[in-house]
Amino acid sequence: MIRLHDKLSKCRLKKIFRYLILCLVVLFVFANIIIYISSGKYIHSKIDKVPQSYTALIPGASVYASGEPSPILADRLDKGLELYKSGKIKRFLLSGDHGTRTYDEVNGMKKYLEKKGVPDSVLFTDHAGFDTYSSMVRARDVFEVDSVIIVTQKFHLHRALYIARKKGLEAYGYSSDMRKYSSINYLKIRETFANVKAFFEVLFNVSPKFGGEKIPIRGDSSKSFD
Repeated sequence: MIRLHDKLSKCRLKKIFRYLILCLVVLFVFANIIIYISSGKYIHSKIDKVPQSYTALIPGASVYASGEPSPILADRLDKGLELYKSGKIKRFLLSGDHGTRTYDEVNGMKKYLEKKGVPDSVLFTDHAGFDTYSSMVRARDVFEVDSVIIVTQKFHLHRALYIARKKGLEAYGYSSDMRKYSSINYLKIRETFANVKAFFEVLFNVSPKFGGEKIPIRGDSSKSFD
């Protein structure tokens, strides 16, 4: 009888485990479908299709030890510059990871645009944009952004737009895919998991790691500098 009971218990555990795995798979697929469907219509790859907006938000990505942006980040900055030169936007919000003294995405982005002739007065820096969710929430709460063009690669735009619009921003996306990226397959796979995380962050209205006093995007940009 004891052996029979043990066998039945193991069968139940296996069924429960299979059920949990199935639920996780369904949740994973559901979150990704919701994010892709809800954001796709706001993504543009041609500049003439991009609506006018006050701010371009450029999410951070890897920088080299020298501070130079990686190809992915450089392409985002160049596409943002394209918007600025065409008169589509008036301000930049450069939001990235500056969590330590030795790693600084934000000032690397700022210096890159300064070298291209962009004045400091239109460059706002968010040093606590540690992830996409934080960047979008802080854009609204700290920098008082209401309308924004998010400039990043298409694989990332879906999630960024989903979060931004769920947080009340009038957001559109401008795709910055300008070349083939060596890590693109890995990034696309990672993005599917990040989508699930974003889905729950939005659902539970998670607060970003850092808040901070307000630095209005229509005010003095120097207050945002490191």
